[in-house]
Amino acid sequence: MKKNFGFGCMRLPMIDDIVDREQFKKMVDIFIKEGFNYFDTARVYISGQSEKEIKICLTDRYPRDKYILTDKLTASCFQKESEIIPFFEEQLALTGVEYFDYYLMHALNIDFYAKFENCNAFKVAKELKKNGKIKHIGISFHDKADVLDKILSDHPEIEIVQIQFNYADYDDPKIQSKALYDVCEKYKKPVIVMEPCRGGSLINIPKLGKDIFEEEGGSCASYAIRFAASYPSVVMVLSGMSTIGQLRENVGFMKSFKPLNNKERVAIDKVHKILINQDIINCTACRYCVEGCPQKISIPDLFTVYNKKKQFNDGNSDLNYRNNTIIKGLGLASDCIKCGKCESICPQHLPIIENLIKVASIFE
Repeated sequence: MKKNFGFGCMRLPMIDDIVDREQFKKMVDIFIKEGFNYFDTARVYISGQSEKEIKICLTDRYPRDKYILTDKLTASCFQKESEIIPFFEEQLALTGVEYFDYYLMHALNIDFYAKFENCNAFKVAKELKKNGKIKHIGISFHDKADVLDKILSDHPEIEIVQIQFNYADYDDPKIQSKALYDVCEKYKKPVIVMEPCRGGSLINIPKLGKDIFEEEGGSCASYAIRFAASYPSVVMVLSGMSTIGQLRENVGFMKSFKPLNNKERVAIDKVHKILINQDIINCTACRYCVEGCPQKISIPDLFTVYNKKKQFNDGNSDLNYRNNTIIKGLGLASDCIKCGKCESICPQHLPIIENLIKVASIFE
């Protein structure tokens, strides 16, 4: 595995709701030309488009030894042990490969872990590895540190752990980035970092925060990604990039990666204090909540509109709210029936129902 920087394929260039294939091909070409080779996907990314576009834009166009590919077993994609192998074989076919370099038990929390255990998912993964279909077994994780400790204790075959890790969530009591990292170090497991920029929220920070970073030299993205990459057990930091400009910027500073120095860490501490005093919703726009919503509420889009209104007093916010609800034929924030499906799957453990009430109070 090439040290430090991977292409997260949960966020790709889009034209409306369809992946911009030609732009994604160009981004893949630049990424590989600059010496990077790690790609991360999953069935549930971009409503099922991510795996298919990986085949068309990456695996059909490059020899197998030119890239490292990670895919995942997601809890919603199987109900019993006998369904895991067929699903896995379908993933191989969709992505166009004969094996995955890394295969992760996806988005584990205490409830999903119970399902994986009941369905013998780790046992199946070990058999797939024995047969050469998986090179390395890992997990991606969204829960408390004590749960991660139990999973790693129960399953020493886990070779790598993917966690959410960024300077905003470092000491957050819900995300527990630092505590999760410490558990990985305890078990000597290398770490893959997801959400180093917290779904873009650490890029679109208030001007006061941007000024602090610019004074020391460097962009918001460079501070966020380099923060994660500076920790010794971190072997890979993923970034979901949706434009060629984002890609060029990120590979630019990661190609000649340097850990944060003391002055830069002080700058991050200052910006963090600014961020924790904001009245915003810390949604990373993973969109896991959208598919199961019975009211067809585009929850992440409404939260984005709300945040822009709060952070920047965006004059287009009311129009954008209308576009993401009435114009698109989708639900209003006030249409929420409080069923709780969204909250049960949210990796950020957000009080989504409460937040939708806040959104409705502003825009309706």
